[in-house]
Amino acid sequence: MRRKYIVEALLREITQTLQASQIPRAVREAQLLLMTYFDKDELWLLTNQKSEVELDDAFFDWVARRSRGEPFEYIVNRVSFYSQQFYIDEGALIPRPETELLIDEVLKNIEDKEVAIRLAEVGVGSGIISIMLALHLPNAKIIAIDISQKALMVAQKNIENFGLQNQIELREGSLLEPLNEQIDYLVSNPPYIAEGEELGLNLSFEPQNALFGGQIGDEIIQQLLDEVLRQKIKFFSCEMGYDQQDKIHSYLHNAEIQSLEFYQDYSSFDRGFTLKV
Repeated sequence: MRRKYIVEALLREITQTLQASQIPRAVREAQLLLMTYFDKDELWLLTNQKSEVELDDAFFDWVARRSRGEPFEYIVNRVSFYSQQFYIDEGALIPRPETELLIDEVLKNIEDKEVAIRLAEVGVGSGIISIMLALHLPNAKIIAIDISQKALMVAQKNIENFGLQNQIELREGSLLEPLNEQIDYLVSNPPYIAEGEELGLNLSFEPQNALFGGQIGDEIIQQLLDEVLRQKIKFFSCEMGYDQQDKIHSYLHNAEIQSLEFYQDYSSFDRGFTLKV
């Protein structure tokens, strides 16, 4: 069923619906929903306040889903990351801006961007890390691993959208189990939240196995560190929780490594590290 509305009145109605559900930034969210639905920009929104638009039930389903707390990105199947647009769905974790720093960390350690290097990513999710690395490293071969079939389907769609099927290979499995060859660089944004920690409503819609890393939180990071040391992988860049630096230092206390450097996020919290073996 299609209905006609004046843009200005429609935005008021959506805003009131979202405010009643205590959705933050309800005014802005209403604008974003409408602009995304019509694939229009800010100028269109500004200059068409008195214009009439026609909508079907699909749009009001978007509003209802957002009012229940479902993340905006899952509703519109779109997320911005590293100045690029990606497909996203509930099978994969929604990328955060801080993860852009993980990509920067990897690129910082690869001086020759034209080198033929073999990388692996554990926990590929939507594919955004492997894709951005492939775009910056045209001669790199990347093996992207995930335990979730749903996540691999999202990643596959993004890899095809960017035309990177020949550069990125997806494999299903846990941690480095699907890896048969030697790699030069391992990168991961693994689950690192402690089980039982209370999360916001927004996060309850995201895949829980991509969030919780064990009873303490850093168990999966430790497993990856073990594999890096066992396989003598030269570089390992990894995102982590803001309170996990001391634990990682302690875990590697007796390990034979060349260096261990931590980096901070945009709020000056510890957010990740690069290990050189």
